[in-house]
Amino acid sequence: MAFAYYKKLSKANQAIYRKSDRIELVPIVDVELLYIKVTSLRQALEAEDRRLTEKMASEIINAIATSISAPHLAVRVLSSRPSNDSEELHGLYEPVDKGKKARITAWMRTAKHKNVVAFRSFLRTLLHELCHHIDYELFLFEDSFHTEGFFKREAHMFRQLLNEEKKPD
Repeated sequence: MAFAYYKKLSKANQAIYRKSDRIELVPIVDVELLYIKVTSLRQALEAEDRRLTEKMASEIINAIATSISAPHLAVRVLSSRPSNDSEELHGLYEPVDKGKKARITAWMRTAKHKNVVAFRSFLRTLLHELCHHIDYELFLFEDSFHTEGFFKREAHMFRQLLNEEKKPD
């Protein structure tokens, strides 16, 4: 099932959308080696340690990139989310530009109340932005659309990192 905006896309972009929608899994090789880093990320975020949160986020994201043969990227964690009257920006993906690495930016505090973001929400934001990177750099899509497949890939990585992936019976 395509989201409503699919009909407004060009034929070329509809083809990219359909390809993206068909890819639902991103298996992380040796994911169990990341469990301690995920725990450290949670602790750093809850301790409101921006530098350590950024370090752990970068280590996790780039370990996943390595495990799936995608290029590494820069990861930065900033304090409070930018916002306007109607919404807050949770994360941002900036593709490779003029020889610079692609970059993920995530914010660790909400815009309005300046509360530390819940760990699960923060991790999902990082993985969401990583999915854009994967679309461009691994799948070589010319654009990265929010398809059902995109969100399934994000959820699949999330479940793996938290050891919540359902085991076959």
